[in-house]
Amino acid sequence: MNDLTVPNDLTVPNDLTLLVGGARSGKSIIGQRLAASFGLPVSVLVTAEPYDDEMVARIASHRSERPPEWETVEAPVELALAIDAVPGGRAILIDCVTLWLSNLLLRGADTDALIEEQEALVAAFARRREPTVVVANEVGSGIVPMEALSRRFRDEHGRLNQRLASSASRSFLVVAGRLVALQSAPELLDLR
Repeated sequence: MNDLTVPNDLTVPNDLTLLVGGARSGKSIIGQRLAASFGLPVSVLVTAEPYDDEMVARIASHRSERPPEWETVEAPVELALAIDAVPGGRAILIDCVTLWLSNLLLRGADTDALIEEQEALVAAFARRREPTVVVANEVGSGIVPMEALSRRFRDEHGRLNQRLASSASRSFLVVAGRLVALQSAPELLDLR
């Protein structure tokens, strides 16, 4: 196990924390530690689907890293409904919205459907009283993909991350297992 720690000031209840970062940056481990820090039972809403042997192994690895008493809910597409179904008194860890968006796109969701799903997701977060931690990938920092679907995914995911960050109480970029606090433009530019 590595030395990832979650600072105490992250454990403010009744709100949303967004953890965004690259592959293998430490997002999931930090998300787990943050969810555990709330002192509540935890429901983990997972979005991965086991399309191939490699994904089966990844899913098993992620599951083995979580405490066995945590509830796991598979929500590859109906994420807002899954959030609403979690009983009160439980923290939620969503790992991850990147695969959720991918699942929607692979099922043929058009732009209007994606906007509707994102609105439902943000509304579900707003209805919660207990803390929620959302894990998302940062996919827009690399080269422009050659395929139209890949470019659409990158663009839609960038918009999703912006929407989630604007709804979150706190947003962090996770790099090499470390957190970098993200500030909104009004905070950064003192335009409040």
